[in-house]
Amino acid sequence: MCGILFWVPPSGAQQTSWRDGYFPNAALTDHNGRTVRFYDDLLRGKVVAISFVFTNCTDVCPLDIAQMRRVQEILGDRVGRDIHFYSISINPERDTPVQLRRTMQTYGVGPGWTFLTGSVADIDELQRRFGLNPAERDNLGNHEASIIMGNEATGQWIKRSSFESPHNLANILGSTLNNYAQRGDPTARRQSYAVAGQVTDTSRGAYLYRTRCQACHTIGGGDRLGPDLRGVAGTRNEAWLHRWIREPDVMIAERDPLAVSLLARYRNLPMPNLGLGENEVREIVGYLRQQDATHQHRGAPAAR
Repeated sequence: MCGILFWVPPSGAQQTSWRDGYFPNAALTDHNGRTVRFYDDLLRGKVVAISFVFTNCTDVCPLDIAQMRRVQEILGDRVGRDIHFYSISINPERDTPVQLRRTMQTYGVGPGWTFLTGSVADIDELQRRFGLNPAERDNLGNHEASIIMGNEATGQWIKRSSFESPHNLANILGSTLNNYAQRGDPTARRQSYAVAGQVTDTSRGAYLYRTRCQACHTIGGGDRLGPDLRGVAGTRNEAWLHRWIREPDVMIAERDPLAVSLLARYRNLPMPNLGLGENEVREIVGYLRQQDATHQHRGAPAAR
């Protein structure tokens, strides 16, 4: 779900009611094993991006983390300096600091992004305060996978989908929530629309690729978290490829030889099951074929 979660004016009684005492000052444990207070240490006066994940999730969490990793790359060293990323585990019984560090290493998470765990009660309450419904303990995969972004000092809070464009998310964090970057910081100046790029293909397949695949893959740009997809539609068995896109977690559990080899090759980072239907899978594969055909028509050398 996309849209504004809530917005509070930067002055007046409303702001006080949201800031003072609204957010719990729960004790959490970060990925280094240190105890921190949610409001005092993580939130007060900061611009933040917050997600609720768990490390053995096989559906949308991997995409959530991959999307935020792209946002981190776009924002560069502003993350950890004037923008702070937090991923809070909703499965604290399993997600110890050691497990959180492993996940960070798997995704190549950079500085300025903190992974956290804590008590189930505290984490459930944090989700409620951000307008999210905590998932049932026996069905964690059904949790809300929104990204919460806010400026605690001004009282602006925005909720966005994990499928949102990383560039849009970076613009919200780096400009909108930073008073449009009018702080005299040369690294925080507003960028021209000329550098935003254009969406030239508005087909359903292109949209699904951008929102479901692009955080982890390229088409001809080399490997990212997952493999370069140039030529995949023409070299993989069609039935295998369709099933792999639709239910990768099942194929890994079945120990499909190719699925297992891909898992080992790419940091043991499982491809997420995004709940795509067969029609959506066909659209994605059709888009990949179209991109390959365009590439060949231009006479460009094949990707290695």
